[in-house]
Amino acid sequence: MAALNTNLQHLTKAAQKAGRIGIGLMSGTSLDGLDIAICKFAGSGLQTQFELLHFTTIPYPDSFKDDVRSVFSRRQVDLEKVCLLNDFIGEYHAELILQTLKDWKTDPTEVDFIASHGQTIYHAPKRLHGHEGYPSATLQVGDGDHIAVKTGILTISDFRQKHLAAGGEGAPLALYGDVLLGSKIGEDRILLNIGGIANLTYLPGNGNLERVLCSDIGPGNTLIDTFCRSLFDKPFDEYSAIAFSGSVNDDLLSSLFRHPFFAETVPKTTGPELFSEDYVRKAQERSDTSHINAEDLIATLSAFTGKAIVDFVSAHLPKGAKLFVSGGGARNLFVVQYLQRHLPESLIGDTAELGIDPDAKEAILFALLGNEALAGEALVIGNNPAVLMGKFSFAG
Repeated sequence: MAALNTNLQHLTKAAQKAGRIGIGLMSGTSLDGLDIAICKFAGSGLQTQFELLHFTTIPYPDSFKDDVRSVFSRRQVDLEKVCLLNDFIGEYHAELILQTLKDWKTDPTEVDFIASHGQTIYHAPKRLHGHEGYPSATLQVGDGDHIAVKTGILTISDFRQKHLAAGGEGAPLALYGDVLLGSKIGEDRILLNIGGIANLTYLPGNGNLERVLCSDIGPGNTLIDTFCRSLFDKPFDEYSAIAFSGSVNDDLLSSLFRHPFFAETVPKTTGPELFSEDYVRKAQERSDTSHINAEDLIATLSAFTGKAIVDFVSAHLPKGAKLFVSGGGARNLFVVQYLQRHLPESLIGDTAELGIDPDAKEAILFALLGNEALAGEALVIGNNPAVLMGKFSFAG
């Protein structure tokens, strides 16, 4: 029998190691920057042992944000720009990784794999796109081969496609990492991530994986950030200062909930393709609130995020589950205080209490998915796709 080629030998050796060093990359829809987490793993599946070695977020320049926004969440775009961005983002992320490893005094040869989420530019679950005969779909750009070749490190990318191929909607993928890192026997837990979109994972304290629920909820920061940029020329509402200076408009808030998404069966996914500036403008027209001042609009959109979470938890999850928040929304004081007021039976903290940096959580989860792709076996969690996700790109 012929020997395995060099790439497959390297892959086999990495998979069989007692411990692995992996880098997780996350670039979210808010376009704050690239999250880079370097993690140490031992084992896999429910026996996974994990340690975060380093974490950083490298802010994106405005020119990069503008480039991505020119194709992000738009039904009609410049196809050449999409093609160029796919390769450009792969090379750009590779450069940021190499610079970060240099800053951390870590040689690339010490790293077993990179797990890259890529940059989502469109998410189209079948429930929302409505095109007969077409499946659910999603598209992330930032080619894994470019990352692998430029860094010299085995790269695992494009995680969401396997989930789709197996009958899922490609999101939220937090389910798998939350189960492995966040479960605790004897304590019902809710791991809530508020990024551009809010999603959560419910982890029953009895350890019954059949009862685990992971779903998108609705908007997280996406609408707040969109209108902060357009109305205040600010990337986000720092310390919720704008929201606290305004008042919630109840008529608009009610109108924002007039969409079938909120009554759909869980689990479900969504994205900025639905929760867009146009979505808000139409809600204002329905409620005759186009005249409200900018501060009141930001306050109402912040309440929209908070109320969507409260309504979901109240409708679908048992009372008293301890709630841990992560993502940029964990620093949104208006939303967090809204949750504390309206979910008084839940003890609300952040994922730092679980040993998971709230800012690093999503990057860690993709590193974990990379470790599973390399050394794990598909995990059965309720009716979720039992698959190992990610495509392998070799450095040579």
